[in-house]
Amino acid sequence: QVQLVESGGGLVQAGGSLRLSCAASGRTFSNYVLGWFRQAPGKEREFVASISWSGGSTYYADSVKGRFTISRDHAENTVYLQMNSLKPEDTAVYSCAAGRRGIVVFITLGYSYWGQGTQVTVSS
Repeated sequence: QVQLVESGGGLVQAGGSLRLSCAASGRTFSNYVLGWFRQAPGKEREFVASISWSGGSTYYADSVKGRFTISRDHAENTVYLQMNSLKPEDTAVYSCAAGRRGIVVFITLGYSYWGQGTQVTVSS
């Protein structure tokens, strides 16, 4: 059974940093893309970043480019999202997701597995 478990969320002041983790288990992810999405209250879920598990290709939403970095650790089977220079508008529930290589990474449709999410709150 595939499991994605996020951790690392919390409350931080604007300008601060957090690192989210997504521990993946239950299958081999070599042909998968791992993505981070976020959903703020009253808003649609939106793409944040993605990484190819094998090749390491990355994509970012324009709103986080230059501030967030996605990475993966094969030995730990974990994907990370390093978030720097956080802004109040980054406040949301952040979820990781996994989908087979070849999906359109920017939309939720192609992702087969989802974690439960972790809350990130940035105070002004």
